[in-house]
Amino acid sequence: MDRAQLKSQAKSQIKGNIGILFLIMLIMAAVGGLGNVIPVVGQLAVVIVITPAFALASTKIFLRLTEGKKPELGDLFTEFSNFWASFKVTFLTGLFVFLWSLLLYIPGIIKAMSYSQAMYILAENPGIGAREAIDRSKAMMEGHKMELFVLYLSFIGWYLLGAITFGIAYIYILPYVQATLTNFYNSIKPVEAAAEAPIVEG
Repeated sequence: MDRAQLKSQAKSQIKGNIGILFLIMLIMAAVGGLGNVIPVVGQLAVVIVITPAFALASTKIFLRLTEGKKPELGDLFTEFSNFWASFKVTFLTGLFVFLWSLLLYIPGIIKAMSYSQAMYILAENPGIGAREAIDRSKAMMEGHKMELFVLYLSFIGWYLLGAITFGIAYIYILPYVQATLTNFYNSIKPVEAAAEAPIVEG
C-alpha cells in the first residue's frame, strides 16, 4: 500500500473521531506535564509508569480505530497493569537508538526505523517480552525502513501548518499522523500474525 492509500485510509478512519482522539492525546501530554511538576517522584512516575502505559493504550486505541471501532476516553486508562512491559520496550528502544547514534546520526535513524513497530507488536501480543517485540520489529521492517522514513518526511508540511496556526491545526494533524502510521504497521505485519494475535482488551 502506497503513502497516498495509507493517508486516505487515515482520513476516513478519523472522520467523526477527531475530537475524542485529540482529547486523548491532550490528556496524555497534560498528565505527563503535571507529573514533572513534582520533583523526582513525579518525574519517575511519568517516565516509568504513566508515559509507557499511555503509549501502549493509545497504540491499542489506534489499532482498534483501523478496525472500525470507536475510540472512548476510558480506553486511555486501561494499560496501567501492563506498564512494565511497555516501559521496557520504550526504554530499550531509546537506549539502543541512543547507542547507535553515538556512532553517527544515520545509524541511529536506521535503528529508530527498525524498532519503530515494537509497541504495535506488544499491543497485539501482550505476552511477549520487550526484546522479542523489538526483534520482531527489526524483522518486520526489513525492506521497509526507507518507506517509513519517507512517510515521516511527508508530514513536514502538516507540522509547518500546525506551527503557523499556533497549534490549532494539530487538532486534526496529530490523529491523522498516528492513524497513518498505524495503517503502515497493518500494511507490513505478517498476515498470519494478525490472524493469530487479536488485540487484547485492557
